[in-house]
Amino acid sequence: MSAPGDASDPKGLIREAYRIDGISDGECRSILVDWALSLPDEVDAQAALAAHLERYGARHPDHPMTVILREGAAKPTAPRRRGGGRARRQGWTGPTGGSA
Repeated sequence: MSAPGDASDPKGLIREAYRIDGISDGECRSILVDWALSLPDEVDAQAALAAHLERYGARHPDHPMTVILREGAAKPTAPRRRGGGRARRQGWTGPTGGSA
C-alpha cells in the first residue's frame, strides 16, 4: 500500500479508493482525475499508474479502480488533427461569420 508521503499518491487517493466498499466506476474516474491533478511535476504519471497497477492490481483484479488504472495506463493514441483545409486558409470567417 502507498505510504503517507508517497510521491506517486501524494494525497493517498488511490490507496483510499481501494478501501471504499461499493465504489463505482464513476467515482473511481473522478478520484483518478483528482489524483492526476495532485501529482508533483517531477512524477511521471504513466510510470505512477504502472506502479499502482503493480501494487494493487493483482490483489484486486475486479475492483473498479483497477479497471480505471488499466485504462489510464494503456498507451494513449496520437492526437488526430481536426478540421479541414478550409480551417487553415486565411480569410475564412467560419460558420458564424466571425474570424477563425
